[in-house]
Amino acid sequence: MITAIWAFLMDACIGDPQSRWHPVALMGRLIAWLEKVFYRREDSPGRQFLSGSILVILVLLISYELAAGLIYLSYRLPVSWGSEVLSALMLAFMISPRSLAQAGRRIYDCLVHGDLAGARRATGCIVGRDTEQLDDAELARAAVESVAENTSDGTIAPLFWFAIGGVPLAVLYRAANTMDSMLGYKNERYLYFGRPAARLDDVLNYIPARLTGMLFVMSAFLLGYDGHNALRVMRRDAAKHPSPNGGYAEAAMAGALQIRLGGENSYFGQKTFRAYMGDVLTAIVPQHILAANRMMYTAVMLFLTLAFLLFQWCGFSSFSLDWLFV
Repeated sequence: MITAIWAFLMDACIGDPQSRWHPVALMGRLIAWLEKVFYRREDSPGRQFLSGSILVILVLLISYELAAGLIYLSYRLPVSWGSEVLSALMLAFMISPRSLAQAGRRIYDCLVHGDLAGARRATGCIVGRDTEQLDDAELARAAVESVAENTSDGTIAPLFWFAIGGVPLAVLYRAANTMDSMLGYKNERYLYFGRPAARLDDVLNYIPARLTGMLFVMSAFLLGYDGHNALRVMRRDAAKHPSPNGGYAEAAMAGALQIRLGGENSYFGQKTFRAYMGDVLTAIVPQHILAANRMMYTAVMLFLTLAFLLFQWCGFSSFSLDWLFV
């Protein structure tokens, strides 16, 4: 887990570079190209599902094998620490706590300075819902929900899969999550073609999502928020979320901050209602975005600390499969 700690520190120092050569951006271009190859609107639902499954398998194989190949080559570097540096750098590309915190902070800054248009633009960069008509409270709600959910998807989950299978498995997870974000929509185009990607993401996030919820409960106690309420609301409301996994982080966050998340959202002009999570003990204000950022960072550091202690107690550095490449 030393590699994971170094990756977290790298991300904290340099963030997530915005480049077309970023590994996740390359994954996105690969997915988009394969979609053009395999998607046929005239295909039957069954054939679309099969084509989507082939796309998923190809993306996973390519992503995993490229990562495994780089790790294998890194063990042949002339310096003994070369493989550790490359592994930490690759893992740093797979997590995004600093980028997530910065996105939340931009929304907060716009709101406290009365720049509603800027806050709407900043919020639109991190959520899929329409933001043109959102007021201050709804923008803050969107930011808190995004920080909560992406703590699981964007950081805890890749770190969890790294602990299980090293950098290649963390890269595989990130590829699966990227496919879900691009293809996992319940609309006419992706209802069947994108379903394999969506189901795979649900499976891979099952444990990390629930782990993130518990880490938020622990973080609430450590930070002086309402830890008892976080646990109560998570147990009561997590299953209300339309995603089988998304509700655990959001419900725990809502309970910890004594706010209510969920409600009416608009997507491409179509209004939908997401079940409420939490209770209106406190009105949502921009300061809750900063509180969510603190919860996010505390949860990540708790995961790293507890994982490190567990592996030390068990007598090994990780459950990683990197030994296959030595």
